[in-house]
Amino acid sequence: MMIETNLQTNSTKDANEAAVASGTVSPVVASAAAASAAVATRKLRSKLLGGTLTLLAGSGFVGITNLIYNVATARLLGPSGFAHATAVYTMLMLMSAVTLSFQTVCAKYIARYTTTEDRVAVFVSLHQRAWAAGISMGLIIFLFGQALTNYLNLPDLVLVRLLALGTAFYIPLGVRRGYIQGIHAFKPLAFNFMLEGLVRLGGIVLLTSLGLGVKGAVLASVLAIVVSYFFAYPTPSVARLNLRRIPGSFREGLQAIVFFSSQTVINNFDIILVKHFFPPNEAGLYAAVALVGRLVNMCAWSVVNTMFPVSAAADPGEQEDRSVLFLSFGMVFVILTVLICGLWMVPNFLWKTLFGAHFAMANYGSLASLLILYAITTGVYSLSSVIITYEMSRKIANTSWLQLAFSAMLTLGVYAFHNSLREVILLQLALMVVLLLTLLVPLLLHQATAVVLNTYGSLRILRPISEEEVIADFLKSEFHHSEFDGYRSEFDEVVSRPDIADPKENAVRRALLFLRRGAMWRELPLDTKWFEVELTTEDLARIRFFPRAQWRRVAQGSFYLTDVVERIRKRLEGEADDEFLQKLRRVSNGVQESSVNPTVLLIGVGDKGPLTILDGNHRVAAAMLSQPPVLLHRFQFVCGLSPDMTNCCWYYTSVNTLLRYFKNLVRYFSYDPESDIGRFLEMESDS
Repeated sequence: MMIETNLQTNSTKDANEAAVASGTVSPVVASAAAASAAVATRKLRSKLLGGTLTLLAGSGFVGITNLIYNVATARLLGPSGFAHATAVYTMLMLMSAVTLSFQTVCAKYIARYTTTEDRVAVFVSLHQRAWAAGISMGLIIFLFGQALTNYLNLPDLVLVRLLALGTAFYIPLGVRRGYIQGIHAFKPLAFNFMLEGLVRLGGIVLLTSLGLGVKGAVLASVLAIVVSYFFAYPTPSVARLNLRRIPGSFREGLQAIVFFSSQTVINNFDIILVKHFFPPNEAGLYAAVALVGRLVNMCAWSVVNTMFPVSAAADPGEQEDRSVLFLSFGMVFVILTVLICGLWMVPNFLWKTLFGAHFAMANYGSLASLLILYAITTGVYSLSSVIITYEMSRKIANTSWLQLAFSAMLTLGVYAFHNSLREVILLQLALMVVLLLTLLVPLLLHQATAVVLNTYGSLRILRPISEEEVIADFLKSEFHHSEFDGYRSEFDEVVSRPDIADPKENAVRRALLFLRRGAMWRELPLDTKWFEVELTTEDLARIRFFPRAQWRRVAQGSFYLTDVVERIRKRLEGEADDEFLQKLRRVSNGVQESSVNPTVLLIGVGDKGPLTILDGNHRVAAAMLSQPPVLLHRFQFVCGLSPDMTNCCWYYTSVNTLLRYFKNLVRYFSYDPESDIGRFLEMESDS
């Protein structure tokens, strides 16, 4: 029998598949839904490609103007002056963590809302906050100007004063660009980037010709930001707006700040540290090398800037999600490959001609080799950025915290290893490769898991079950543990003979369960629906143990029930003293005598996918080891299904799900279920 109760999903496609399985929707309707999903995917790809090409053209132009700007600065100021100007500009880039956080949050909310009134309200609220943040950070830089001047070995305090002015305008510029990005106006956004590059280039030529030197180079960058702010169009009209604040999500804002803070550290802080540790000439050489890395990163972000609002505005769906993510990842990979191959083909003498002979230092050999090595490092990180920003757009950005950890490791690593410029770059390359693999491997495993989600037949659903009934059955299995010694006499009746209709009993059973299994239960998606199911012999192939504790030792890579039981059966023949096997024998006796809880809890994504045992691992294994196996005859199976179950670490283990687990541990650290139990006892005594 097919599922008779449609599962609620976030995807129209998934909902129609469930309806077809239940017989409530005809195959013709399902076919139309599939065709509609395909059309939506093509539209997403078209929008992504069109926006990317527009921003890529703009980024290419900006990259060329920035290259000319830096070459002009290097030739006009020499290695030492170039190092001073680049250090101040890099400090401004560090401020971009806040700028890009505002831009990302603004773009995401603007893309999500559809009415003009809502979009304007978002813009006004974020614009006010951005100006407050910009002025505050500008004042902090102004007040600590002398300390920054000394740390960076700068020749003049005025350079830091100019940095403070640029910061005040740079942060609200992020909100104006975020609005343009959110409404998918990619051409005006590209023009604004190009305007910034042109003003910076024209400013350096004009101001240095007037004899301002390093001050002129820094002032050109500040003027470029101020001009870009005032010419960031389109902007919403607020004349007739009823000013109401739309509160942004603190969680999403925090994720954006964490991501961009760590990103700016990874992309820029090495230049600050090199300026501190190395002589001015070597720091100037490193600044020239890092210039190419910024060009590579800028081109990669032309894809990311397009992907983010497109992904945020799209309806959630597995096919659309894969299309946006992997198309973006593939485009960035192609762009990086072309750029790095192009750099490899440029002869070394051309770099000497561009930057000047004084940038060719005997201790470092070919300048081109350092340029290519740094470009590869930046390229590897850019691929990681695609994955992280995609997850931010889909509200699953736990990997921002992982990136923050790597940015801290990079900073500490440069402090420890800075014998040469090459060593600094190699350290960053090693860390960025590890970061990419840490993100990419779980992603590919998740895709492999998604492929097999529809490889089994539909489950036979007997009836839906309430969460309260599931908790009552789960608690019966746990109530013999020592955590409940102080409550067993008081609540034995509540546990052994539960009244599901009594809300007070349900509350105390939940609190009792959370004494031991709160961390486990909180990981289940909020939209989990529970069903009593009937399993067949064929269904045993889809059941898995979750990879924890001793099950990892016996699984040897495969956690599927039939594989694990076969390995345990072989071990039973030769390891009689093993504690794990002895426990299975004790449980087996309980199974034969029908003295154990007969309810086994399973979790899964859908009725056709793999199922993981949430509660009952030992009972299931012991029943399978019996001769003949009694699993299907002695147990009641209750299954929790949710399309978001892959976010639960008990069902699918990855960096994301483990980070989510540890975050919830911290979040609920102060929660004390015993206080809830105490209140229940007080109510009982009062009555």
